[in-house]
Amino acid sequence: MAEEKKEKSVVKKEKVPFSNKIAKFLKDYKSELKKIVWPTREETMKKSWVVITSLLISGAVIGLLDFGFGKLILWVGTLV
Repeated sequence: MAEEKKEKSVVKKEKVPFSNKIAKFLKDYKSELKKIVWPTREETMKKSWVVITSLLISGAVIGLLDFGFGKLILWVGTLV
């Protein structure tokens, strides 16, 4: 009996120098930055005010709830 040995094709990857990898990364990075659509100053200001207003309102609501529940717990404590 003849045994047939199949040779696996070995694909060797060439080693790419580290400096080439960095150059490719920077090139890709620059091209991706060009794709970004930055908001205008007016859009940024409008959205910033929405965030600040939302934070103030939610902070006030949470503060009032905290104050109210604190008073409620003190009142329940006096009943016991």
